[in-house]
Amino acid sequence: MRALKIFIATSLDGYIAKPNDDLSFLKLVEKEDEDYGYKNFTDTIDTLIIGRKTYDWVLNEIGAAHYDNGNRTVYVITRTERPGSGKVIFYNGHINDLVQKLKAQPGKDIYCDGGAEIITELLRYNLIDEFIISVVPILLGGGVRLFKDGRPEQELELIGEQSFDTGLVQLHYKLKPKNR
Repeated sequence: MRALKIFIATSLDGYIAKPNDDLSFLKLVEKEDEDYGYKNFTDTIDTLIIGRKTYDWVLNEIGAAHYDNGNRTVYVITRTERPGSGKVIFYNGHINDLVQKLKAQPGKDIYCDGGAEIITELLRYNLIDEFIISVVPILLGGGVRLFKDGRPEQELELIGEQSFDTGLVQLHYKLKPKNR
């Protein structure tokens, strides 16, 4: 069965964005020729799940090729119907149904890139199998929390950690089997 993984950056105090969805704090750890394992990670996935707000932000700031490279299917979770384009599918059904269907299909792993609302929904249904969380050395004091309230308690097992000279620390956890 395919695994659903998140690979995301957060401030030390648990925010993935400043107020108004400002991601400028990520520039603190930008370094030429350093992607913190992102390329190796994305080589292991062929399907992406992302919230519509995050998708629109990436489209405007980085460009469509960041997600839609022609080699993976991108499911954009949205409340409104929109026509897809290429391998981008706008999905407005129940996320649990989508993930159960995707996990049962053959293929590489599935990547959820956020945002926080989508991650919270996935956690409500115990659908995230692995968490790769990069902690940026900053205390933001407010913004968009990575983990919102209203989800079940879930125990994790540390399977790897790495620190970088930028001060970023990356933690890799998997969901303990007793949570299933």
